[in-house]
Amino acid sequence: MADPAHSKDTPGLSHHLHGVLTELRRRPYPHVPNPPGCKKRASVALILRVKPTYDHWPSSDTITNDPSLSVEEQLQNFFAQSWVEHGDPEVLFIKRASREGDRWTGHVALPGGKRDPEDADDRAAAVREASEEIGFDLTTDDVINVGNLPERVVTTSWGSEPLMVLCPFVFLTTRTDCPTLKLQPTEVASTHWIPLRALLSPSLRTVEYVDMSQRFARQGGYLKRLAVRSLMGWMQFSAVRLLPSETQQCTSVPGFVPDDTTKQKSLISRFKAWTLSNQADSGDVTRPLLLWGLTLGVLADFLDMLPPHSAVELWKWPTFTAPDLRLIVSILTYNLRKRNKQQVKLGARPTDTAADSETAALPVTPSAEGHDHNEVGIGGLGVGRYYGPGDRTADGTSYAVGIMLRGYYQRLRVAIWVFLAWRAALGSAAAFTVWRFLRRRLQ
Repeated sequence: MADPAHSKDTPGLSHHLHGVLTELRRRPYPHVPNPPGCKKRASVALILRVKPTYDHWPSSDTITNDPSLSVEEQLQNFFAQSWVEHGDPEVLFIKRASREGDRWTGHVALPGGKRDPEDADDRAAAVREASEEIGFDLTTDDVINVGNLPERVVTTSWGSEPLMVLCPFVFLTTRTDCPTLKLQPTEVASTHWIPLRALLSPSLRTVEYVDMSQRFARQGGYLKRLAVRSLMGWMQFSAVRLLPSETQQCTSVPGFVPDDTTKQKSLISRFKAWTLSNQADSGDVTRPLLLWGLTLGVLADFLDMLPPHSAVELWKWPTFTAPDLRLIVSILTYNLRKRNKQQVKLGARPTDTAADSETAALPVTPSAEGHDHNEVGIGGLGVGRYYGPGDRTADGTSYAVGIMLRGYYQRLRVAIWVFLAWRAALGSAAAFTVWRFLRRRLQ
């Protein structure tokens, strides 16, 4: 029987992963300072492992990691082992616990959190958070600190206000097994090991529908939000459906076992939750796991480095579900999307390594327009890539998804205003028609 980890669709994924991790180590991404008025920094840990397959199980004399060697030598020794070469690389994700008022409640994410004053640096914050949230010690000899992915400024919806700088770090555990994790109930509902093959699979690409009524109708109650939702529908973002190879549930999370309080909710309360948000049931353990938004933005940087290098081709521009608004967005962004997509093709990487050798290590500099191209919205509004004097593109953005999103949200705002004017005109025409009809009937 053929080894599923080595199907002809993704041959030698461990081999390619080795090259990517080595390149990440050789060419680290630059530090991004906090923008004016924003002091918060946060770090996340992208934790990788190679899961042994049935036909290539590690033996008792498996090589243990030697931390006295350089990181490149540690990686070379690890990936030279037969069970690793034929193994299935995986990424560790968490599903956040459902908490009232938390903008990321119930989301799939990477372990991490805000940097504390006692943290020596951004990497130390990622290590501490991984230990506190899931009980994973990233300081042991069997964990290789590989390097980092692009740091980015996280903003509120559509870049209106910077929230923090997010710093992703990559770690590789060299263990042949994975210990039982210690999940913090107030932070983590579950952990999931996801094969890289699944993250790269086109068949698992999907979309996430997000209720934007709360953001568009901040001043107002249920009726105003419902009106906005009825008018604009859902906002639609690119997503990946996750298929875990291994899951650990935190059974002490409130709501893991439904209790009487859930049943005692009034019919009105349940109706409001159902009509206003598809994420009201984010604590439901049966709800499909979707990777989207900010975390998908972080993973996009990483997945685009691996073959078949189709992560960007599978990515979809954000839009709305209301048919007429969707059409207006499509029309107003058509030329921009076509031009940006062409720029991505022109800037395609010549190799399967981690970064563009001409731009990856350049310092971040502000553009002439004063826009920070490392910004990424919390609702899946894109990912940033570094730019500098060596980048001669239109606005300096060199990462593929960043190029795809150049100017897109400015056009999206225009599309919403055109849509509102169109609906107002349509409503006025309908009202005038009804008035004339009634007037004739009454004469």
